[in-house]
Amino acid sequence: MQRRSMLRASLAGLFGAFTVRQASAATETPARQRVAYHLADADRVVFVLGNLQNHVDGVGGPGKADIRLVVHGPALRAFHALAAQDHTIAMMAKLVDAGVGFDACANTMKAQGVKLDDLTPGFVVAEKGGVVRLAELQQQGFAYLRP
Repeated sequence: MQRRSMLRASLAGLFGAFTVRQASAATETPARQRVAYHLADADRVVFVLGNLQNHVDGVGGPGKADIRLVVHGPALRAFHALAAQDHTIAMMAKLVDAGVGFDACANTMKAQGVKLDDLTPGFVVAEKGGVVRLAELQQQGFAYLRP
């Protein structure tokens, strides 16, 4: 008879510990998302900007996640201020206002003959290059996405 009581007590203790663990997990706030998006293809600019907006909306709005877009290669041409399309500028401005960071590859800027002032407002220069910036962000715990 004593064995049954010990078994019941053990099971009750295990169940209680599991319940407490589940309850504490439910009250923890989820970790803030940190995401680095990679954009190099000129034909994907509008698609990626749309993904960024969906991400901002999906986490509950501006300021709810740390999101960066690293742009290099042919895609950077879409952000040259004199050549950028109005909808690209409007989408980017909305994302900048939402706290999304934009990094332009210094190597691509040099190859395309543009300076920071020649790009649409909101960019910072990735001095060591776009791919190095992506690696740095990943080392800092950012998830990597290339839509």
